[in-house]
Amino acid sequence: MQPKPPSSRTRAVLSAAAAFALAAALAACGSTDAAGPAADGAKSGGGATPAAPPSPTPTKPSKVLKPTGPAAELKKVRDTAAGPIMMTTLAGAKSGVSGKVWVWLPPEYNDPKYANTGFPVLTLYSGGQSAGYNTWTDNQLPIEEADATMAKEGRAHPFIMIMPVQNLESNEAKALECSDIPGQPKIGTWMSQDIPDFVRANFRTVRGRDGWAVMGASTGAFCSAKLAMQYPDVFKAAVPIDGYYNPDSPLWKGYEQERVANSPGQMVAAGTADVRMLATAGGANAGEVKLVKAWVAKAKPPLTIDYYEQPGGNHLTSDFKKMIPNTLEWLTKNVAGPESD
Repeated sequence: MQPKPPSSRTRAVLSAAAAFALAAALAACGSTDAAGPAADGAKSGGGATPAAPPSPTPTKPSKVLKPTGPAAELKKVRDTAAGPIMMTTLAGAKSGVSGKVWVWLPPEYNDPKYANTGFPVLTLYSGGQSAGYNTWTDNQLPIEEADATMAKEGRAHPFIMIMPVQNLESNEAKALECSDIPGQPKIGTWMSQDIPDFVRANFRTVRGRDGWAVMGASTGAFCSAKLAMQYPDVFKAAVPIDGYYNPDSPLWKGYEQERVANSPGQMVAAGTADVRMLATAGGANAGEVKLVKAWVAKAKPPLTIDYYEQPGGNHLTSDFKKMIPNTLEWLTKNVAGPESD
């Protein structure tokens, strides 16, 4: 026989009794303990307040930019006392220009202790036409050995050194002057965009522009000054050694407005390039001293230019060589050094 369900009146009596018993039990336990969760539940509509998720720990931006790829094919072309110089032909995706680029990595780069370190980058431009060669790659200007020695002594950063060609033909009448001259190969884009892209694709570098510099002698001085002022978002510093600052290639004929826009002589006074420079002149060459000093005097902030006059210096590679230690020390003071996270 099934038990008979309680009547409505019976259910009401039981409910009242249960409520009375619950109240008595709560009183016996103490009002403070009972009120805490009950009060909190009331504030939240009768349910417990869910715990807030922990705030994520802010991620510290990395100072090191690791290679993004694709890796280039680099072939050793020369051994130095400070390690090999390698070379590749870079086909620029942005410029459409193909040209040779030489690379030297400081000994620290492949040292396991520096496996997570990014290195500063120094791009070096040659004198002359520099079509198929770059004098910073041979013993005329042994900057690689000097840098390796000075880095061990704590006098210089260990730089990744990049040494591209500047022209595609040896004929000076076809000098491209590190610029995108209308109707000509876009060597300016190759130098300012494709080469930095190549470096970032293949090597551990310092993130941002603070670890990037350019340096060159004679024609290379023109290029280094021009590119740094024209692309201050890419380069932090430049060392134009015994340079000239007025574009004079015959290829500019009919493009005067574009020529002036690519003139370091005009850029220096624009006051738009937050770049640091060291401009040098050979003391034995009065015309060069006058030209460089006049150019330096035009500089307007945020551009800053230090001037160095080499005592008795001539416009010769043998004298450029003597300035290597001074220029590396200056660059080390004005460019970010190796970084690790």
